Amino acid sequence: MNDHINDSSLNILLFLCNWGAHTAFLTLQDQRQPIPDEIRMVRTPCTGRIDRAMLLKAFAKGADGVALVGCEPGTCRYGSGTATSKRNTQDVQQTLDIMGLGGERLRFAGFLPEQSGELLAFLQEFTAEVKALGPAGTRTVPATPPMDMDQHRQALRQLVADHDIHACQDCGKCSSACPLSLIGKPFSPRAIASAVITGGIHAPGVRENVWSCLTCGLCYDRCPSAVNFPAFIKELRHIYRQADLPDQEVHGGFFHSLMRSMSSGAVTPRRWDRLPEEIRVDPDSTTLFFGGCAPYYDIFFGKHSDSQTNRILLDSLRLLNFFDVVPRVLPDERCCGHDLLWSGDRENFLRLARLNVEQLHNLGIETVITTCPECYMTLHTTYGEQGLTPRFRVIHLYDFLEEQIDKNAVGFKSLDRAITFQDSCRLGRLEGRADLPRKLLKRLRPAKFEEMKESAGASICCGNCAWTGCDSYSKALQVKRLEQAHATGSDLLVTACPKCQIHLKCAMEDPFRREQLQIELMDLTSVIAQTIHWEG
Repeated sequence: MNDHINDSSLNILLFLCNWGAHTAFLTLQDQRQPIPDEIRMVRTPCTGRIDRAMLLKAFAKGADGVALVGCEPGTCRYGSGTATSKRNTQDVQQTLDIMGLGGERLRFAGFLPEQSGELLAFLQEFTAEVKALGPAGTRTVPATPPMDMDQHRQALRQLVADHDIHACQDCGKCSSACPLSLIGKPFSPRAIASAVITGGIHAPGVRENVWSCLTCGLCYDRCPSAVNFPAFIKELRHIYRQADLPDQEVHGGFFHSLMRSMSSGAVTPRRWDRLPEEIRVDPDSTTLFFGGCAPYYDIFFGKHSDSQTNRILLDSLRLLNFFDVVPRVLPDERCCGHDLLWSGDRENFLRLARLNVEQLHNLGIETVITTCPECYMTLHTTYGEQGLTPRFRVIHLYDFLEEQIDKNAVGFKSLDRAITFQDSCRLGRLEGRADLPRKLLKRLRPAKFEEMKESAGASICCGNCAWTGCDSYSKALQVKRLEQAHATGSDLLVTACPKCQIHLKCAMEDPFRREQLQIELMDLTSVIAQTIHWEG
């Protein structure tokens, strides 16, 4: 399939089951029936193997429509293929709706071997529907030719110079602080640094560790030479992509495909369609609430771990309204691009970032408020570091709340819960704001608040960042964090990042330790929204 859309010829990808549906398709070919020219067929052993990531990636690569054609219910040779295909189709249709591409661009159908006529009618009808919709508009950045050896060596030399890697004293403080090293993974930041200096970055173990790095910043915090290892890893991943080396995007790259699709200006997302009636927004306000990717997370993880991160966004808007701030929300809000940049895809990140900055400037936005720590760091800091010049102010919701609570007669209802707190790496360490959520935590009235063994500047990561490198060690790290939460005697673990909720909830699904690991999770924003009230 082409990576670019030819406006005069649509691309419709057909994933075709190897069994009954393929037999029906062969009949159409043998009889020289008029299969639409736009159809590109990919034969698969079972449509149940075409997961959600592959369906979405097809659109990110330029498909205008995708048909998943398998077996009739009850006839799947593998038992669950048809049911799995239907679930995957439904999830991706919801995602496509929010992205603005339209769920109708994806269809599932099942056919028996003798139903060639019905299959042809389906293909012709679906093609006509996609033609009526027109091109999807997804255009990824053209792949740059892989670097030659001289370019590769020069890029590595520049990387070493830019991040002063020679300043590494080989003291080992990074490894002794690294959460992955401490959990047992054969991982060493200084070993990666040495490999770059000596030209050994192609060793499989080095590549695997580059993608496993949490970029949580603990090593940078402890380094006596102030080597910014997270930024170093971010750039090294970009070099890997330029060298055409394989990446390790988890969940099949589902979220990266989503973000790459949104880097096209022809794609118009459809966000905020179903806000509760009591939430007030102003389409003309110069203060914008930027939500982030929570709705996509809840679709993808909702059935597995009861993800409810969109609740954080709604509670954020309720808190803004509580203080009589009626913000604007963008009906076509895109992702901030954080995960693209931190997984090495700088080109698509920049396309996405430029779209965001241009749109906010055109709308006259003066202030952006966000709850997501990754959105905050990206909009507040990273855009400027990457050469963009935002003319709007970016503040975290916690800053807004702290300021408003300080100057208003508000109080908090008693919370009959014992609570502890999980820091966000982006807000707490990379932005140096570990004190910010604690100011708000101290205002709450829980039955008990106790920090975990490693907290604030020493807090350990939830186990993954930028949807890269998730493995058994990530799971072990999540389990360790949950055990630390239980050790405080708490029954509510308060978080400050939607990904922390997702990853820790995922660890709780362990079938052997589910009961020991279970603890309720709630974002700090939601805790405040439930307990804040006016006094007097």
